[in-house]
Amino acid sequence: MRTRITRHLEAAFPELAVGVKAAPGRRPVLPPEFNWRDYTVLLLHVAAEIEHSLMVQYLFAAYSLGGPQVPEHLRADVRRWQEVVLGIAKEEMGHLLTVQNLLVALGGPVHLSREDYPWGTDFYPFPFTLRRLTSETLARYICAESPPNWTGEEAERIRQLAAGKQGVPVNRVGALYDRLTDILGDRGRIPDAAFQAETLPYQASWNEWGRGYTLGERGRDAGNVPETQSPDLLIVGVSSRDSALNALKLIGEQGEAFPPLQAPVPAPDSAAGTGPGELSHFFRFLTIFRELERLDPSDQDAVARPVAENPRTDHRLNEETLALTHALALAPDQPRPEVAPITHPEAARWGHLFNLRYRMLLTDVAHAFRLIGPLDNGTALTARGSLIHRTFGEMYNLRAVAGMLLQLPLDHEGSTGLLAGPPFEMPYTLDLPAGDRNRWLLQRDLTEASLRAVDALLRTTLTTEGEAYLRALRETDVQARDFVDRVLAER
Repeated sequence: MRTRITRHLEAAFPELAVGVKAAPGRRPVLPPEFNWRDYTVLLLHVAAEIEHSLMVQYLFAAYSLGGPQVPEHLRADVRRWQEVVLGIAKEEMGHLLTVQNLLVALGGPVHLSREDYPWGTDFYPFPFTLRRLTSETLARYICAESPPNWTGEEAERIRQLAAGKQGVPVNRVGALYDRLTDILGDRGRIPDAAFQAETLPYQASWNEWGRGYTLGERGRDAGNVPETQSPDLLIVGVSSRDSALNALKLIGEQGEAFPPLQAPVPAPDSAAGTGPGELSHFFRFLTIFRELERLDPSDQDAVARPVAENPRTDHRLNEETLALTHALALAPDQPRPEVAPITHPEAARWGHLFNLRYRMLLTDVAHAFRLIGPLDNGTALTARGSLIHRTFGEMYNLRAVAGMLLQLPLDHEGSTGLLAGPPFEMPYTLDLPAGDRNRWLLQRDLTEASLRAVDALLRTTLTTEGEAYLRALRETDVQARDFVDRVLAER
């Protein structure tokens, strides 16, 4: 899969080859086998994978925070950090949806996929790795989201920490958006007629997907962390060149700290969370990093649970399989991420349920892009409204099931001392079948698979909390199956 993409990137940009640094200011070059519109679709697919990968890694790091090992005097801070990182992950979801809008506006296919181990190029920030939140993981996130003019002693120290023992630098995500802006802003490459305004009804809109957020400003989250601002979800419709460039600009300002949003970075002893640059992902990660580094080393390690790195539900992994996977997925000089098979029986069942709900979320999003019309008919949800409503439900389910996994050991014997974590394993496909009826049949298949998984867990789960959640989830699945049956009866 990777060679099918990298050969096109490296044909246009030889500096993307391993060990060769990009020349600053190099203008886009059209690779063989493409015209400019098709090449732009390829780059937007890369952008979608990056946004998806970052979202998942941020969620995993946020879920890892907390637990009984957190000292009492740090619990309020850790809870606040968790909400901040979860908020950034939600904003990455908005970026992912906006990239889909760009694809739809250009007549390209929706792309919600990603790889477990992205390869190393100047566009991908770092190899995909599910890791608990530490100073090193924060350093990676900071560098990935950093502005191009971020310099100074602190910047250099964080870059070295992010590079790790292997010394592999973290690439700026903004470089890809620079490239896309250059191409989409050039009428000689992408004519005005390439932007299809008639696709707007199929695109994600803020009014439909910005649930619970205040348009144009960040409000306050409800709950136990009133001082934490809620995410500022950016979901931008695309109908013209100007709206496409505006979408890229807004993503860059919020995530990658492009001007004008990015203010001068305050000194390390400045008050956290203040100043005009506070909205950028870069600044929020940097603020948590500074606060974490002020703690004693023992306290730094205690803010996150001892969760396994890259948990997987595949019990058959062995050294030969791992070596083959790594050889195919990573460039020779990239560090090899390890995987941690979940062998504890109950944890493995929860892991499979997590993967299924993750697939259901992605399928709901992809399916919603195939439908148009209102969300309800005044008294009940429409088919499209049901898919969007269920997407938000799956976001809650992922967090709830992750919470169960983080209470269970990774291995049956408990010899590693590690906890299982959410595996976020990609499904075998995200392609939707042809025909509206067949897409709803897929929805029914996934719901029935979930009912089977829930019933298996109800027979074995050992906690009252887990049983209560599973019974509520089962009732939700029965209602979803009944809704799909009604839709199918009308087809």
